[in-house]
Amino acid sequence: MNTFSLVVWLHVFAGVIWIGLLYYFNFVQVPAVAAATADSDGPGPAAISKYVAPRALAWFRWGALATWITGAGALSYVGGFAANMFFTNGVTIIGIGAWLGTIMLFNVWVLIWPNQKKLLGMVEASDDEKAKAKKVAFMASRTNTLLSIPMLMCMVGHGHGLPF
Repeated sequence: MNTFSLVVWLHVFAGVIWIGLLYYFNFVQVPAVAAATADSDGPGPAAISKYVAPRALAWFRWGALATWITGAGALSYVGGFAANMFFTNGVTIIGIGAWLGTIMLFNVWVLIWPNQKKLLGMVEASDDEKAKAKKVAFMASRTNTLLSIPMLMCMVGHGHGLPF
């Protein structure tokens, strides 16, 4: 296996972890916590918030970073990192995908994670701060879910030789 193949394999592997957890949070955990909160006779959302969410968020944010780093490495083999990220050789489909991934990485580390720490009690926050944190984390996570679709299409498009 050559270096490029290894970097791409690691990029895809890390990306599956990242995007898989993104979809888990949006389509499984958020509705489950809402249902657990509404169930007055159930165990409540504490088990998810205390045991599952912190571990899943750790894999999520480090998966995001590993995906971005290996993606940046892969770009160096397909025309160069700067050429694709800054469109010095024109707009490329992989460059668009790289920018979408960069925006998503920003959302994970700057919007989602700091606000989730407030919601999970890892950082002290008032009820008002928690309400705001919930909205910001929710919107950033939903934005990443929407951006993941064209981002994945750009990755696949590049792999299939789309010229754009």
